[in-house]
Amino acid sequence: MKIRPFAFGMLLIFLISISACASTPSPDSAGGADSIEKTAKNSKEPEKIEPPKTPDVIFVEKLQSALAKGDLEGAIGHFETIPEELKDNTDMKILQASLLLSANRTKEAAVIASELKAKDPSNKEVLELNAQIALASGDSQAQNAAIKQLLAADPNNAAANIILGDQQQIKKKYKLALNNYRRALISEPDNHDALYGYGKMCWYTGDMKSAKETFNKMYQMDKNDTVALSYLGKLSAEDENYKNAIDYIEKAIKLEPNTYDFFLDYGSYLRNVGRYADAEKAWSKAIQIDPTYFLGYAYRAGLYDEQDKFKQALADYHMVVKTNPSYYFAYEEIGILEFHEKNWAVARAAFSKANSIKSQSAYQLMIMATYIKENNLFEAKKMAQNIMKNMNRESLDYKMIRLYHDQGPANAENTIATALDKETDKTKRGKMLFYFALYYQMRGSDAVAKEYYSKVTKMQTPLFFEYRLAEWAEQEL
Repeated sequence: MKIRPFAFGMLLIFLISISACASTPSPDSAGGADSIEKTAKNSKEPEKIEPPKTPDVIFVEKLQSALAKGDLEGAIGHFETIPEELKDNTDMKILQASLLLSANRTKEAAVIASELKAKDPSNKEVLELNAQIALASGDSQAQNAAIKQLLAADPNNAAANIILGDQQQIKKKYKLALNNYRRALISEPDNHDALYGYGKMCWYTGDMKSAKETFNKMYQMDKNDTVALSYLGKLSAEDENYKNAIDYIEKAIKLEPNTYDFFLDYGSYLRNVGRYADAEKAWSKAIQIDPTYFLGYAYRAGLYDEQDKFKQALADYHMVVKTNPSYYFAYEEIGILEFHEKNWAVARAAFSKANSIKSQSAYQLMIMATYIKENNLFEAKKMAQNIMKNMNRESLDYKMIRLYHDQGPANAENTIATALDKETDKTKRGKMLFYFALYYQMRGSDAVAKEYYSKVTKMQTPLFFEYRLAEWAEQEL
């Protein structure tokens, strides 16, 4: 459970103030100056007599000890023994409510916060507490009221601007969020949440210099700040300084060995320096931490795919769609690999799912191809008829689907060959060259098919999935 940062600061200040009061000798203490002087004369090494600790000091020290151990519930339970002299102390009540909020005991925190607000409606810390509780409970009306009151008194109030910045960030209004975090830092230059938000928004808006300066500041403030370490790793990777990126993320992992995102980043950095076995271990660790999230499977599948470990890649891609059914890219990859493995029905199911999420003629042609591979021309024609109803008949996509439907004639083949020569869009031309080659291969014209596959594989920097299928097909012919 995450403990709200200001809880520690408030506790420390309170402890210092109480300890100072308890340890300061009273001017009226027995004996006065004369007694002290006599003691000094009669003893070479006068005894240091520590004044007994008062109940409030004992309470706060025990509370501090519980928090230092990370025992949040223990710290909250400790308030049952709070001494009389602290029961009505506003700072202690704010601290108690803050700890309850950290433990997701929002309703209990709200009761205390409401009482404090009724008692002192203009207290800034109380208003900040109420705003945080309203945010946690989803009470936007109460939250907006508290923020409005805070900003009226201080436009740069850190708590209010951080909440607003977080809201703008969720809406992907990064420049507005950046301004909110910047204002928060005016009043609290060392506020962790404001620095984190500001650094991240600098990164999102392309200001890498400011992002690096901000996360470096966080790191200098606390060398165990895993957020700072993580983002310094990301920024190093942006500069392709993977050695530094690896160093930063390894430090973060040492501090937090069960953080999913750290192992995702770690695997990426390792992969970029060619340490494939270590990258696989990193992503496997991420999957072990949270087997219900899809990205670990997706990253590891890509690594297996890159090394031609197709069965392992397929197993991971199937886990991707199991954990995230809307991730169309994984369906595409399953379709490609299952097509390569000649599992026509499985490939068809994958391309059909991808097409249902993001319809495109490439997926439709692949589905038709799986039917033709199974000698089921009827279903291929049936699908083509449904697709062609709403297509532009002058488009190259329409002509290719029509060719698959009609299985010729020669004049249609010549028309497409001419259109391909005239196509200026490199990606479009490469994709359609593949489907033209596949058409000839499925008709048994291997020599013509190889000629067109070769045109695809000779293209530089291909940005379409059919390129891999063309490579495999050319090798087989």
